[in-house]
Amino acid sequence: MNDFSQFNDRYQSDLEGCAFETLAVRAGQVRSAECEHSEAIFPTSSYVFNSAAEAAARFGGESAGNVYSRYTNPTVRTFEDRLAALEGGEACAATSSGMAAIYAVAIAHLKAGDHVLCSASVFGSTIMLFEKFLRKFNVSIDYVDLLDLNDWKNKTRENTRLFFLESPSNPLNDVADLEGIAAIAKAANALFVVDNCFCTPALQKPLLWGADLVVHSATKYIDGQGRCIGGAVVGSSELIEPVIGVLRSAGPTMSPFNAWVFTKGLETLSLRMKAHSENALQLAQWLQQHPKVKAVNYCGLENHPGYALAKKQQSGFGGVLSFEVIGGREEAWKVVDATRMISITANLGDVKTTITHPGTTTHGRLSEDERQKAGISQALLRVAVGLENIDDIQRDLARGLDAL
Repeated sequence: MNDFSQFNDRYQSDLEGCAFETLAVRAGQVRSAECEHSEAIFPTSSYVFNSAAEAAARFGGESAGNVYSRYTNPTVRTFEDRLAALEGGEACAATSSGMAAIYAVAIAHLKAGDHVLCSASVFGSTIMLFEKFLRKFNVSIDYVDLLDLNDWKNKTRENTRLFFLESPSNPLNDVADLEGIAAIAKAANALFVVDNCFCTPALQKPLLWGADLVVHSATKYIDGQGRCIGGAVVGSSELIEPVIGVLRSAGPTMSPFNAWVFTKGLETLSLRMKAHSENALQLAQWLQQHPKVKAVNYCGLENHPGYALAKKQQSGFGGVLSFEVIGGREEAWKVVDATRMISITANLGDVKTTITHPGTTTHGRLSEDERQKAGISQALLRVAVGLENIDDIQRDLARGLDAL
């Protein structure tokens, strides 16, 4: 083992003033006495202590250090610190999934009698969480038009404690005015929570636009290769502390191995998001010209209603788009079933392009009325554009479109 002490800190990286790409590669890593170059994995459930007094101090929160891997693990901490640095937040809490991140925020910051304002244009499982579980504990929820600031303002109550949205939205690519909604939330003394899954901090930093907390499904672009399930919440230390309390007691925490995978995913995040965005824009432009396509939803298209706002808030437009075929579910399914390379799966954020029919998958548990309010028609298809050659992606989609 090498001589390793607090007096020889060259083993660590000085990152003061470093750019996003550098932080994505190096932030959060604390090398051990082994002086490893790559981040280590600590697959341990517990930790040993020097004495009974030290154990008591750790468990009681009187001294810093590892206690139990359900809520303190060095590998998970590396991921948390790196993601917090990329989002511009003070702290991060890693969770077992993206839905666990939303759940932990809700449990940590809401109580019986509180009111939530949620965009109608969110992932179907988010609505299920709010409707089936939060309502059981006397938390009321109203759904608002993501794009209508007056709707957010008019539906705010005295007991509104949380605003929740995705931007760009899934799957219609609607772009929220984050700054405008943040002002309404602040005036109501409510927390403003943004799901930044589609953009990641490589393309958008909601905290800079007034959000209080950012949630992620790390399963998506943060991993980037569809390997692991995980989530995260980023924000101020004050707001993250009660989230960590939920994780400590309820246990929906991230495993060390998954944290290591996500940490490695962050290293290439900036490069991948640029490439995803380039491919998605080319595919959206091609789909716009196809005679069997009724409409294309991608905020990188200049005729998209949210284009100017996306240019302001984002440094890129992301890799997810949706489009409506001429017809209905039968025609949409024909396009899906005709593909031979693109993966038929509801996941997104992978280097492999995926296609799904939202009306019967991601939003299939919603009622028809809820789907209509969310703008999910039976003719709609969502494509998460991967990093294959764009000509191959277009040719595969053309198999079904040309046959309609």
